[in-house]
Amino acid sequence: MRDIQKLVDFVTTSNWLILLFGGSISLMAAPLNIALGIIIGGVIVAVNFHLLKNTLKKMFRPEVVAERGRSVVSNVMVKYYIRFAISGIVIFLLISKHIVHPLGLLAGLSVVVASIFMAAALAITRLLFKEAV
Repeated sequence: MRDIQKLVDFVTTSNWLILLFGGSISLMAAPLNIALGIIIGGVIVAVNFHLLKNTLKKMFRPEVVAERGRSVVSNVMVKYYIRFAISGIVIFLLISKHIVHPLGLLAGLSVVVASIFMAAALAITRLLFKEAV
């Protein structure tokens, strides 16, 4: 369980670092609407990941599960879909009002995917080197 917590913490931290790095490079090298898309998309997805992590931590504590039973899963799903709908509305407004470029937004929304790939590569590397020793 401790290893999973380390991976989740790594993904959470790397989300913000990738966003900071990608956002600063895009501000220097890309047009403003693309850079804004990367930054806003990264913020949307990083905040959603952080909120999901906190929701899961709170709802799946043993005392909460013992008290609420199966309703815990439905509560988590309701919160997830509310965040999903709000994110969808925000993304729709950003694109329809031409505030951001869709490709920049897509790149920003890929921040968590990049973080998860990095975490997986790190875990596989540690596993391979652990077996080699």
